[in-house]
Amino acid sequence: MKKLVKVLLAVLLSLTFFGCQQQPKTKEVKIGVAIYQFNDNFMTLYRNDIQKYFDDLNAKDSSVHYTVEIVDGANDVNTQTEQVRTFISKGVDALIVNLVQTTSDALAKEIVNSGIPCVFINREIADFNYGDKTCYVGADARDSGTYQGQIIYNVPNHGDLNGDGTVSYIMIMGDPENTDAQYRTEFSIKYLTDNGVTVENLFQQTGNWDQAQGQELVGNALATHGDKIEVVFCNNDGMALGAYEAIKAAGRTVGTDIYLVGVDALPECCEMVKAGTMTGTVLNDDKGQATACCDTVLQLLAGQAPAKKVNYVPYVMVTKDNADDYLK
Repeated sequence: MKKLVKVLLAVLLSLTFFGCQQQPKTKEVKIGVAIYQFNDNFMTLYRNDIQKYFDDLNAKDSSVHYTVEIVDGANDVNTQTEQVRTFISKGVDALIVNLVQTTSDALAKEIVNSGIPCVFINREIADFNYGDKTCYVGADARDSGTYQGQIIYNVPNHGDLNGDGTVSYIMIMGDPENTDAQYRTEFSIKYLTDNGVTVENLFQQTGNWDQAQGQELVGNALATHGDKIEVVFCNNDGMALGAYEAIKAAGRTVGTDIYLVGVDALPECCEMVKAGTMTGTVLNDDKGQATACCDTVLQLLAGQAPAKKVNYVPYVMVTKDNADDYLK
């Protein structure tokens, strides 16, 4: 009897051992994501898309588990620098970085020198030499500005509501040191002037991508220039949402006595374009960019060189004719 018990125990131990041997160990992959500022409508969508991408991977494949830590740089260079350095010291497997400041490449060089695979997103560093394990995913901001100009060019009389032969506009900029803000500001007007439209810049101020600042600046411009303002250009939809509140408070009506354009195609702005309370916006494809970013992270983790050092996801012009397509 004792022998039988010993044999049974030996069999059970053997089965347990081989059962353990057959169960694959889950590989842990840590990804650090540094966002320039959580208080940004577009980057909120973007970071949620990144989280969902890796959550979906975790749900599909139990052999690898992706732990994603997303931090808020609070639009402060020093804060973000410390956050990235902490990620590096923790030994994360990959980084996704949305830089606070693109006019200095010091932090980007530090990341490249760390040897950790990194995808820089949304804010491009001009003329930066990306390493073998780093690249950029974003969109060509010149196109977004061009589309804004085209939206205004396509309205009656190219935006010249009072018929005086000149389109009088105000420009609410994002961060003036940011390449996207610079290009959107320049190319929106360039499209009009390249197509023979005479323009007058009544007011140009920095709203730092912020809705409240956009509302305050447009309110000030309307109080100063009144009915002379025919077009309000905003470098992003967040500021355009603020601009709309100021326009409404001033008793003006978008589409009747003033035009308003933004960039990002936020769901609430697409609703406004459809309703006619916003003239148009430009799709800054958060899902497309997030997917391209995360796909590239996986390539880098697999030891593959990125297909492109700079990967642009196309913008799309959004007007009343196609706004429904971006609400589905």
